[in-house]
Amino acid sequence: MPQLNEFTFLSTDGKTQIYVREWTPDSPVRGVVQIAHGVAEHCKRYDDFMEFLAEHGFAACANDHLGHGKSVQDEAHRRFFDEEQGWEKVVGDMRQLRNIQKEKYPDVPFVLLGHSMGSFLTRTFMIKYPRDFDGFILSGTGQMSRLIVKLGYAMAKGECKKIGAMTPSPKLYKTAFGAYNKKIENPKTENDWLSRNADNVDDYQLDPLCGGICSAGLYRDMMGGLLFISDKKNLLKMNKNAPVLFIAGTEDPVGDYGKGVVKACELFRWALMKDITLKLYEQDRHEILNEVDKDTVYDDVLTWICAKILGTDKNGAVLENIPAPSGSEAEEESVEKLRKRLNRKL
Repeated sequence: MPQLNEFTFLSTDGKTQIYVREWTPDSPVRGVVQIAHGVAEHCKRYDDFMEFLAEHGFAACANDHLGHGKSVQDEAHRRFFDEEQGWEKVVGDMRQLRNIQKEKYPDVPFVLLGHSMGSFLTRTFMIKYPRDFDGFILSGTGQMSRLIVKLGYAMAKGECKKIGAMTPSPKLYKTAFGAYNKKIENPKTENDWLSRNADNVDDYQLDPLCGGICSAGLYRDMMGGLLFISDKKNLLKMNKNAPVLFIAGTEDPVGDYGKGVVKACELFRWALMKDITLKLYEQDRHEILNEVDKDTVYDDVLTWICAKILGTDKNGAVLENIPAPSGSEAEEESVEKLRKRLNRKL
């Protein structure tokens, strides 16, 4: 049976204890998978997935980011990173956890999986520390236009000056999340866009560590992070040999219902990344690791990690030809159409 370990370490902010959950297998560790969670949630929500990975021989770990879950100084700091360089400090905490795990498991490969905001943090990590991990998985990511991100950043900076960086901003919350339910008929909650799995949405609604209006400073920091990862000069700093898996639902508004995920994927190809895999899950919404077909998603992720990182199948048999999760014909047509458009623009 996999074992749960809990521990903390001091954040790069020098003040906050960062909370970590780690699931370890009862067999030799084949690799380490580190997870970066999304905004207004926490790492315990990934227990089921981490336990699944541990059952297949991987040590899986995730920390609560600054201002999230149990990584808070007090309630005033919830959904807030820091007054200055908050995004960089959260990425720094992710690197601290990686280094802690590397001391425990020095001889196995490492994979970083980021979901939603965690995917944007992961993409920042890929630029700043391109060789710390052997592979990357981007779940529920997207790619807004740089102009829109600049406008969002300016708006968030203005809100910070007006109400203070630590103050929750309903204005920025509405701007960021207000339209996410627009394609859902008769939504029961403001968070139905998260998942078509009603039980998952209910769990999120009832979880006191999930949801809520984020601070103006967090929106400012996140918009700054999105600007950083959309800079073409920065994209070229990523490790071109590291395999990357993009996974998302076709009904996920964060990824513009698949189109933004395809665009992000093709930007990586433009940046000369050599090993890119894209898989869109039909009808799934944002939280594909908690969707009704999560068993398929789990299996696809495990298959990709074993094949691309270990060069084996799930049972450890060495592979001669490395498979990749396949998408639909519509997805392939969308990729080809966007590739042509991007090539003209870039």
